[in-house]
Formats: sequence, C-alpha cells, structure tokens
Amino acid sequence: MFIVPQGKLKRGIPFAGYNMPVQYEGVNIEHETVRNALGVFDVSHMGEFLIEGPNALDLIQKVSSNDASKLDIGKAQYSCLPNDDGGIVDDLIIYKVKEETYLLVVNASNIEKDWNWISSKNDVGADMRNLSEDYSLLAIQGPKAVEAMQSLTSHDLSEIKFYNFVVGDFAGIEHVIISATGYTGSGGFEIYCKNAEVKQIWDQVLEAGADFGIKPIGLAARDTLRLEMGYCLYGNDIDDTTSPIEAGLSWICKFNKEFTNSEALQAEKERTPERKLVAFKLDERGIPRQGYDIVDTNGNTIGNVTSGTMSPSLGVGIGLGYVPTVFSKPDSKVYIQVRKKAIPATIVKLPFYKG
Repeated sequence: MFIVPQGKLKRGIPFAGYNMPVQYEGVNIEHETVRNALGVFDVSHMGEFLIEGPNALDLIQKVSSNDASKLDIGKAQYSCLPNDDGGIVDDLIIYKVKEETYLLVVNASNIEKDWNWISSKNDVGADMRNLSEDYSLLAIQGPKAVEAMQSLTSHDLSEIKFYNFVVGDFAGIEHVIISATGYTGSGGFEIYCKNAEVKQIWDQVLEAGADFGIKPIGLAARDTLRLEMGYCLYGNDIDDTTSPIEAGLSWICKFNKEFTNSEALQAEKERTPERKLVAFKLDERGIPRQGYDIVDTNGNTIGNVTSGTMSPSLGVGIGLGYVPTVFSKPDSKVYIQVRKKAIPATIVKLPFYKG
C-alpha cells in the first residue's frame, strides 16, 4: 500500500514491502517539473534509525566513514558504512537532532542489513531504535520550494542552509523535521513525520504548491535527476564490492579517526585504486543502460555501466561506470556497447547538469 494518496499513477512496482510510485505523467515531464518548478516525492520507504545516549557518537564514529563529531545540532552529513572487506554496506545521511541523539537515514532495501550491521558493532551500549515502520518521508524538490512552502511553517525556509534542518511546525503538524536535503540537485526540502501525519502534510503541500506548478513525482524521475548530478545509487554504483575510494567518495572518508576498515581504505587512497567510477557522455545518439559493457578502441571490455539514461535536461546519453584508472581522466575516449554497436563516449567531470 501507498502511505499517501498517489494521484493518477501510471506505473508502480513492489519494492522493499512498498508499492513504489514510479511514474505519474511520464519521466521527462516529471523530471522537467522538478528542474524548473516544484515536485513532491513519496520516499517513505527509506529507513530511519535513532541512536541515542552517552556513547551514541562513539558508535556512529566507529561504523561510519565521515566525521560525525563535526556535526552541530541542526546539521546533517552524508556518509557511508564501510564493511570489513573494502566495500560499502550502505550510504546514509546522519542528522544530529540534539546532544547525544542522532537520526540515521538509510536505503529501504538495506534496512535489515544496516540494522544488523550497526547492532553487531554496538559494544559501547548505545541505545538504538528502528523507527522505519513509524515514520514517513516526503521530498519537496525544485527551485520554487522555498516560496511555495513558506506558508506552511513559521520557520524562515530561506534561512535553512543546504544539509541543515529544523524541527518545528509544518502544515499544521508540530515536531516535523524540515531538512534542506534531497537527491535531485534542484534544491528543496525533505519532510520527516509520523505515518498518521503524512496525509495531512501531503494534501497541504499539494494545495500550497498549486499556484507554483507542483506535481507528484515518481521514482523514475528521481533516478534521472540524481544521475544528472552524478549522485551514487546503492545497488547500482556502489555496493558491498565497491570501495568508497574507487567510487569517488574519498571526501566522506575522514582518516583523522578510526572506523571500520579505515586503515585499508587509507592505504588504497594513498596508492590510487586500480579502477574508478567515471562519468561519461555519449558522442552519438544512444541510451546507455545498466550492465552494458564499456570497451576500448580495440573492442576489449574494460568495465561496465552502473547507471545510464537519456538525460532529459541535456538530450544526450549519460552514465556512470567503473573503468581502469588509466581511462578515468576527463576527455578520455571509451565506447559503450549498445546491443551490437560500440558508441563512442567521452569521460567528463561531474555533475552532468550544471543548472
């Protein structure tokens, strides 16, 4: 079941116990709505863990790659959970809600895995609660988000900086997390609330945004939006077998502290990984898809596409994939094997979409 009303849904699929809203009007229309105006996503499938107590930070520092000690109350941080073998258990966002209280937001397909992993490392007695079944999450994304949503809260939304949040009133509900985060690259907010409150918030968000062109947006458009920014998707671009270093996530690995497998990851960073996750644009018309081979000029397979699409904003085929480091420099030429044709592509710097 959907947690919130889903409008005229074109397509949904079952995923992690939810019937996911994939498309309403179509990917391109929904994509452009978010880039140019305003859209709202139901992403209530995401998982939420509350970590509390005097040793909460100790546990988070041990299991996560970023330095959570730098967080002030009202700030959030992108991080990952490294495993013992050089890969990634999951990527996540860590919120410091108050002193000794942190909210960890994880991917839906990894809720049980992440919970078990963090629990197995909790030898410091931190209090852990899995709130995933009790909370809903709406992502209100687009350049008109501040103006359109201001009437729903007493907080000045323009004052909430990127990766900052407040806990306050929203759409007539108290104690809502209003977070200036999202996975689209077009600005906006993510709203965390209890399940019983989300329908009221959903309805008021659509009402407040009506004059600004708001529409419900499916997860297919969320995927094209995040890919244009070069944001990694767990299960595609990162997983248990990919290291954060080769995935270009060394910036969230802070080696001023010890964390799971930190010594090996630091050594990998210092010696340069054998392969890297790269971004590419097709030089000719075509659509790269996950799993397609990346080949060199001689037709030798050198890697594979992890994410790919026809960019709605740019009108060209774009993608991410792993290749040997020697092929990873910008302007390097590779080929994407699209069925029987090897289409030339150029390695580029991220993001694809510059706004």
